Amino acid sequence: MALSGTDPDGTLERLLAVVGAGALELFAAPQGLGARVQGVTVWDAQEPELPAGQVVLAVGIDPQSHAAVDLVRQAGRSGAVAVVFRQTRPGPPGGALRAAAGEAGVAVLFRTAWVGWAQLVGSARAWLAAAGIPADPEIEQVALGDLDGLAEAVAALVGGAVTIEDVHSRVLAYSTTDADVDELRQLTILGRRVPQWRVAALREAGFFSALWASGDVVHRPAGGAVPERLAVAVSAAGEILGSIWVAAAGGPLPPGASDTLRAAARAATPHLLHHRSRRAGEARLTQDAVRALLDGNAPVDQVDMAAVRMALPSDGPCAVLAVCAGAGTGESPGRLQDLLALHCAAYGHQAVVVPSGRDALVLVGDLAADAERAAAQVGQRASFLAQQLGAVFGASVRIGVGEVAARLEQAAASRRTAELAVRALRFAESGRVIARVGELTEAVALLRVSEALRGAELPAGTPVARLLAMDARHRGDLVETLRAYLDHFGDMPAASRALGVHPNTFRYRVQRLRDKCGIDLGSADSRLLAHLQLRLLEREPGCDA
Repeated sequence: MALSGTDPDGTLERLLAVVGAGALELFAAPQGLGARVQGVTVWDAQEPELPAGQVVLAVGIDPQSHAAVDLVRQAGRSGAVAVVFRQTRPGPPGGALRAAAGEAGVAVLFRTAWVGWAQLVGSARAWLAAAGIPADPEIEQVALGDLDGLAEAVAALVGGAVTIEDVHSRVLAYSTTDADVDELRQLTILGRRVPQWRVAALREAGFFSALWASGDVVHRPAGGAVPERLAVAVSAAGEILGSIWVAAAGGPLPPGASDTLRAAARAATPHLLHHRSRRAGEARLTQDAVRALLDGNAPVDQVDMAAVRMALPSDGPCAVLAVCAGAGTGESPGRLQDLLALHCAAYGHQAVVVPSGRDALVLVGDLAADAERAAAQVGQRASFLAQQLGAVFGASVRIGVGEVAARLEQAAASRRTAELAVRALRFAESGRVIARVGELTEAVALLRVSEALRGAELPAGTPVARLLAMDARHRGDLVETLRAYLDHFGDMPAASRALGVHPNTFRYRVQRLRDKCGIDLGSADSRLLAHLQLRLLEREPGCDA
């Protein structure tokens, strides 16, 4: 991306005065600050040649690395004015960077931590415009982050129908056209994403791997009813931000379309950086609004505002799903939340995903007004998500289905029932994946009893306490024997089979534990107390356990 121009007042000193206060810090300026700035460009390792007079934004390059020194030297050979790095480590960079700046005659600046690259590009563009430096026609006139305007500008330059997509083939923007377009483009625009079957075919053919790795325009020839297409990845510092696609519409693409699209991809980098930054900020605000609702802390007068931000109706039914994938799967917590958001968006579900420790809460809207039908819809969505997540996380997935709330402001009550249901699912250890509280009454009751007793102070000399101490000293199996005996209601053959020992061996162990700890297995109270203590010894049934 290059913002270009030639204004006599457009010096590096003026740029620092207007943009630099609180945004840029000067590290080295061997030629002074009088150099003329003709534009600002984002460094792209795939396009090492830099236009003269540029301020180069070294996105993703550590200023203390050899790559930083090489870039400063390259900037000097290309006639660039300055290179801007982000300070990645405490303390000043080594002397090698300052020496390279002196040899190349290039200024070195640092971006302050509280200013993002997208914001810096926007400030630079504003300064160039204010300084009277004319921007390139078409693309450079597009306001930063205006992806619709960018799509229209690229379409006008390239001469085809344009879509701008993220790395998941979701449509971020598209150009309008009076010409007839093919059915694939129609489906893509109507669904705001490339159809799943098409994505699968391209992935299987290795097209995306080639597109992301090539760093150049990739051509797909016409086939059947699908016209020819050009595609190019948009990247920054080696990270793929998305892609631009051009489809022939009403006639073949012009001969220079690939060159134009190649330049457009470079110009699109700050737009997609800005879009991602803005979307990330909006996502945080949305999650904060949902958390306030689910915590029951959202004031009534702010519910409507939160509903608008979440794109959920404030006066319609909603429900919460508590999703747990287990801590031993090897997947990061963010993986669960990303997959939930992806599957909800892919299938058009109106839902907002909120992290909850290692787990996640999903606030589901767009439900039928009829309570029974709404409950069925929530159950269906839970089943769908369980199926999708099971392919990644295996049998550890559990989903608690909250009761349907009549209005968004009542979502906190649905959350409480969803979380209770998922905890009861883990406590029951039945292998069941999805359930509501009403379907787990025994497990919920036992969970409540367990929680109530967990903090109770019991005498140190109970039979179970004595067995635990003996097993710890002698690495014995008396606690295991007692648990099997109680779990099988004193049925010696069944209990021995559960432990894989001979019935006579098991009878001998039972007699030993009677002798050692003095438990009266003929007393219902003794058996009840022992069983409760053994249950309390089992792991906490939370999802993070």
